[in-house]
Amino acid sequence: MLACPLMPHESHDHGRHAVHLGLVDRLRKQAAEVQRLTAGLDEHALATPTVAGKWSLKELVCHLRRMEEVFADRFHHILTEDNPPITSYHPDGDEEFIKLALRSAAVNLAEYLDRREELCRRLEGLSPAEWHRKGRHPDFAQYDLHFQVEYMAHHEAHHIYQMFERRTPLGKLPH
Repeated sequence: MLACPLMPHESHDHGRHAVHLGLVDRLRKQAAEVQRLTAGLDEHALATPTVAGKWSLKELVCHLRRMEEVFADRFHHILTEDNPPITSYHPDGDEEFIKLALRSAAVNLAEYLDRREELCRRLEGLSPAEWHRKGRHPDFAQYDLHFQVEYMAHHEAHHIYQMFERRTPLGKLPH
């Protein structure tokens, strides 16, 4: 049986959607890396700052867990409203982050991983058009769901690098 060739615009959409699905794969891999970098450490080790004046591994996990909420809220607005305003997030003084930091790192990590998989499944189900629904962010002129997911991946990669640096003084890295 011969395959039906794609129309030029369908081929373009298919290629763009492959990029979207690649971002979802990246988010899953980054979540696995967060899990790896915290593996084998108890609550005390995770909560111990290894760089003076900087977040501990536990605080970094709490931040990533909190960002799952922030980004999920943004995604919801973009997908359910026409060109909604998106507010900037500032972690300093965030009461929700403070509440998360009072809980165990294991609970925050488990919730982060669960929410990440839930988000990835939701993103996988979006059409190419939904990936390009717009929002209005005060810092970014070109803002849509695709941009937000890519921003999320880069933001998280930055914190994963910090986790790597802060994990190193606590012993051999897990494989």
